[in-house]
Amino acid sequence: MKKSFQLFVLLSFWVLCPVLGQTSYPILPKPLQLLPKEGTFILPQNPVIAVASTDPVLRCLAEELANKIGSVTGKDTKVFAGNFRVKDGINFVASKDDKLGEEGYFLEITPKRIIITAEQPKGFFYGIQSLLQLMPAEIYGVRRVENIKWSIPCCLIEDRPRYAYRGLMLDAARYFYPVSFIKKYIDLIALHKMNTFHWHLTDDQGWRIEIKKYPKLTQVGSQRRQTMLGHYSDQKYDGKPYGGYYTQDDIREVVRYAQERFVTVIPEIEMPGHALAALAAYPEYGNNPDKIYQVGTKWGVHEDVFAPREETFRFLEGILAEVIDLFPSQYIHIGGDECPKKQWAESRFCQELIKKEGLKDEHELQSYFIRRIDKFITSKGRKMIGWDEILEGGISPNATVMSWQGIEGGVAAAKQRHDAIMTPGNFCYLDHYQADSKTQPIAIGGFTPLEESYSYEPTPSNLTPDEAKHIIGVQGNVWTEYMPTPEYVEYMTFPRACALAEVGWTAKNDKNIDDFKKRLDVHKKRLDHLNVNYFEAPINHKFTYRWPLKK
Repeated sequence: MKKSFQLFVLLSFWVLCPVLGQTSYPILPKPLQLLPKEGTFILPQNPVIAVASTDPVLRCLAEELANKIGSVTGKDTKVFAGNFRVKDGINFVASKDDKLGEEGYFLEITPKRIIITAEQPKGFFYGIQSLLQLMPAEIYGVRRVENIKWSIPCCLIEDRPRYAYRGLMLDAARYFYPVSFIKKYIDLIALHKMNTFHWHLTDDQGWRIEIKKYPKLTQVGSQRRQTMLGHYSDQKYDGKPYGGYYTQDDIREVVRYAQERFVTVIPEIEMPGHALAALAAYPEYGNNPDKIYQVGTKWGVHEDVFAPREETFRFLEGILAEVIDLFPSQYIHIGGDECPKKQWAESRFCQELIKKEGLKDEHELQSYFIRRIDKFITSKGRKMIGWDEILEGGISPNATVMSWQGIEGGVAAAKQRHDAIMTPGNFCYLDHYQADSKTQPIAIGGFTPLEESYSYEPTPSNLTPDEAKHIIGVQGNVWTEYMPTPEYVEYMTFPRACALAEVGWTAKNDKNIDDFKKRLDVHKKRLDHLNVNYFEAPINHKFTYRWPLKK
């Protein structure tokens, strides 16, 4: 693309930006720049997708796009390799313009052809997502659609994300969700141009990942006697055994599936707290080896935590070695949150260790614990992420902080030149109520409506430009104590996750809640075709609440 034309696009964008709210361009998240143009591209009877590259990944993306178009429209769509630009078709063109980065793309739609230009396969993938969003919402269905005009509005888009890390977490420890739903969740992450699936796999109430070296983690730790009913304050239980876990083959299948959609899967293995399910299986690694531990049946924080003994570190390193082998992600999440110190304070061994290592108190003992784990993870060529409690007693040298207790943890990490991912509860916790609790299924509490999630600004204003570079992204968290089914998860997650997707992708000054809601109205039709049980969806009548609404 000629520089003069790019300049024209840039100048025209600011003049024409009000039209971006029009539902003829309902792309979500909002692109960096979009220049509307006159006319439409009408999908021909025999569309062609031309790939000007020998990259097998691009060929695969083109084949998937062709299959999607063909199966829904009934049009015979072919893929060809060649360095030419076909008319009446879609062209994949490799760019040498390094300003796009690995996730950026150009999308040009004229009445004669469509051109997607990118440097890397990720960019092409996101360009395809925008192209699909400019098509009728029926393209997201699974059945052939008759009697519809497959037209696409002409425009020119230049797009790339604001943040490198754009994540969505799912807690599969409190409730186990089938692989089929995990794949659907990943599909929805990719659809919204998020790039990270944070998989919370262990907690007090369940251990959900097979570890060959320690089979009792799933034989014992994946099963609990019963589950809480209603709110925590009700103190009622259903009296029914509950369990489930992912085999290592399941994990590999999910990781492969995510990779095909350019989604990185980050596993979370909780330590030193939230360890009750593991201790039920292997009590010798607790602070009271003679105690009979049982997998947690009550929500909340439990006092039973790992003992910082050499045997415990060897146990955890054995677990992490298998986890690292299963997950190729750069990051491994070790939790580190909500670790009660009572057992350490009462332990003669722990107190002697504090003196031996010259530690100040139990908080520094936690830092000692985390540093040991960080050293192991680093030795395997990976990076450690932990919740912001890993700052207590001094942050581990190579750690990335996930700031959930407000923004303070992220600020402290950035000022110490550590990377931080922002996920403060009041904006990013999708287990909170999203409307009047009297009208909603049971939730943990709090109140985070769509507008509040959308309003979040991840980079704190009190950071210098150099410090701000360490704020690498934003994430929505879905804790599932009150979400026993996939439908429940969808109801609580969407559309607030749509808002956070735009927070992570779109430039700060380009966000507008009214414009977002207009595009979201169209986007909901896509979610309908994907059978997503989002909040205020027409299909919510299918949603069976496990418990009655809160009175």
